[in-house]
Amino acid sequence: MKLSQFKFKLPEELIALYPHSIYREFENEKGEKETFRITRRDECKLMVIHRKSKTIVMHKTDSEGNTLKDEQGNPVFLDFRNVLDYFDSEDVFVFNDSKVFPARLYGTKERTDSKIEVFLLRELNREMRLWDVLVEPARKIRIGNKLFFDESSTMVAEVIDNTTSRGRTLRFLYDCPHEEFKRELYALGVAPLPHYIIDHRPVTEDDLEDFQCIFAKNEGAVTAPASGLHFSREMMKRMEIKGINFAFITLHCALGNFHNIEVEDLTKHKMDSEQMFIEKPACDMVNRAKQEGKRVCVVGTSVLKATETAVGTDKLLKEYEGWTNKFIFPPYEFGVADAMITNFYHPMSTLLMETAAFGGYDLVMEAYDLAVKNEYMFGCYGDALLILDD
Repeated sequence: MKLSQFKFKLPEELIALYPHSIYREFENEKGEKETFRITRRDECKLMVIHRKSKTIVMHKTDSEGNTLKDEQGNPVFLDFRNVLDYFDSEDVFVFNDSKVFPARLYGTKERTDSKIEVFLLRELNREMRLWDVLVEPARKIRIGNKLFFDESSTMVAEVIDNTTSRGRTLRFLYDCPHEEFKRELYALGVAPLPHYIIDHRPVTEDDLEDFQCIFAKNEGAVTAPASGLHFSREMMKRMEIKGINFAFITLHCALGNFHNIEVEDLTKHKMDSEQMFIEKPACDMVNRAKQEGKRVCVVGTSVLKATETAVGTDKLLKEYEGWTNKFIFPPYEFGVADAMITNFYHPMSTLLMETAAFGGYDLVMEAYDLAVKNEYMFGCYGDALLILDD
């Protein structure tokens, strides 16, 4: 397929800058009215695609199939909690338990005091305090430069190598036990929200919690597996009560999904590699569900990519430890999942392409057209799409 086939007009106001929230007004000590925001992870809008019957559902219905209306006579949209209506006992949800760390730091260059953004990618050597990073503006940062990250100049890094046009290797000059170093380094960082958010608002302390899945466990992601952000503790408890099983894999989400594709022919695009781990308990649970005819629902494009990297020719999930640069776009035959939860993503993004490969290009693009017309929210903090194989 061609890059231009994934182009559509996305109004800027439909890019979610915050997770789905409710707002409360209160009166402060001065008698002034203030508003505060409460995150409601599981109350975003939901759209459902039935890929075999080629139907798209947006609204709640009564027992007779009639669309429910609110007090103003408007159709009532499905919300994320309605996901439970489509699954039964012994079905399996596969989650990515990668944990986001506060990867974006701001420092100053020695002597010039120029402000530099440093984006931590991964630790290369814990004893030597070596990190693979991206810097911005890159033209100002050369080998030998020192960067300072706090007012007391206790956290200092030296540039020791150029890796790409924006990539650098930093050695942090901080002599202490490793865990103390990591704690101090992360205390200087902020949540690594994508630029389509931070270009429009500042990062807040709340983002450290909002941009993290509640089941996150294994540190290494520099962006959240966004579809997992919709799951609240209350919703997962309801799923547990219903008998739905949870399998966990780890894929440390990197920045490659945000890179612009610069070729029209998608077969020529190369993805960045991401580290992933799939262990025996997840394989056993997924494979048992498949053999018993139960649904296997992958939560997010990262899980879809990971399971397709590790699937065998028998269409069973295999243990895996390594890296993947799999790029999934239509047409593609999937081996593991028969359901998927994802977000609505930007035009010409690899995330949209992977979604279209799973749901069918025409049907997914029709769903995206409906999403824009019905003001669904897009991006990592946006609304959700459930794709079913029925």
